[in-house]
Amino acid sequence: MSRKFNVAVVGAGLVGKKMVEVLLERNFPLMKLEVFATRERQETISGRTFRVKIADESSFNGMDFAFFAGTEGEKGASRLLGWKAVEKGAVVIDNGGDFRMHPDVPLVVPEINPYHLKNHKGFIANPNCSTIIMLMAVAPLHQKYRARSIIVSTYQAVSGTGSKAVDELETQLHQYVNKQEITNQVYPHRILFNVIPHIGDLSEQFSGYYSEEVKMILETRKILDCQDIMISATCVRVPVINCHSESITVCFESEPDIEMCKEILSCSRGVRLIDKPEESIYPLPVDVSGKDDVYVGRIRKNTALENAIDMWVVGDNIKKGAAQNAVQIAEKMIEMSLV
Repeated sequence: MSRKFNVAVVGAGLVGKKMVEVLLERNFPLMKLEVFATRERQETISGRTFRVKIADESSFNGMDFAFFAGTEGEKGASRLLGWKAVEKGAVVIDNGGDFRMHPDVPLVVPEINPYHLKNHKGFIANPNCSTIIMLMAVAPLHQKYRARSIIVSTYQAVSGTGSKAVDELETQLHQYVNKQEITNQVYPHRILFNVIPHIGDLSEQFSGYYSEEVKMILETRKILDCQDIMISATCVRVPVINCHSESITVCFESEPDIEMCKEILSCSRGVRLIDKPEESIYPLPVDVSGKDDVYVGRIRKNTALENAIDMWVVGDNIKKGAAQNAVQIAEKMIEMSLV
């Protein structure tokens, strides 16, 4: 009989609930599934009612996997309890950013670098959603042509900030329709009918860059084992509820063939090619939301740079960009007999 696993999900917000949904829909081999958060309550997820408990060290007794949904910082569950869960014998898969660049923590997209899991020390990090979505399209081409530089502009949905940001966008729409004053609390400016080129805090490491942009730079280098790849990112919040979109330019060591690029991507696991610009067919957030794969279109030769292509990439930031990638890491570890 196949082995089954005891699993804890820490966090019951957008990402935590989606982790539970993905575990159930992918028929993860569960013996027991428990949900923890900062306050006790009941939550109905995928038609099942879970008693959400307050997380503490004892929550991980007997657990095989512990998924941390991603509250970051000194008071975040990952910092407070992540390594303690490892001490209890659980494999921690952390969606937050606190340990992504730690030298002892693999940073993994299962379709791209599963071999990084082999030397794990009980703690694995999920990359940032914008990084995952970008690399699902870039990595297969990097294998063929070797990327030298990447220039990316992101168009990131409010769900990436959490449920309060989704509520704020909906509230602002209501205020606009009813000719009321438009108020904002989650973002520094109104998001309705606007775009905000500001995600995260200003970086000390890269002058003028916000932390979301720095994540894309550093995480890409770690995932691809390529410290010399040059990356420039501009991350923008847009009034879209779900799905991040990205405009990506990649410069390669050799001249890429556009048709070959399309062929590579169409055969890449976890990628869907939707590229018929003459028929106005290309990836759109409203179509991609809720989908497992990352969608790529508008692949074309860049007219300003040598050996470069442009492409348009869309992925569900809460699903593949967070919850699903974490569950896939656990699945890959089981497949590789690493747990």
